[in-house]
Amino acid sequence: MEINPEHSIIVELKKKSDRDNTDKSVKDLIWLLFDSSLLTSGFSLDEPTHFANRLHRMIKLGLSIDDDEKIEEEDSMPGLVKEGGEGETSTKMEDVD
Repeated sequence: MEINPEHSIIVELKKKSDRDNTDKSVKDLIWLLFDSSLLTSGFSLDEPTHFANRLHRMIKLGLSIDDDEKIEEEDSMPGLVKEGGEGETSTKMEDVD
């Protein structure tokens, strides 16, 4: 993997790291950059759940969601609507197969 030290992402990550080398978001961003470079090069990740967790943390950070805030229950989500009549048991995804 080649790193361009003059790229704006690398420059900003370096600045943030120099300010606070214990910042978990900087560490997450560096790992996301590395993992995404592996994926775009055709490799697979050894631990894809770590990648997903980092990605979720960055999304929460970008949306200013505090981990301590209560997230709405899944019950509040509307149910899925099936295609066709009541007697039909297959869904659209099953029709694809």
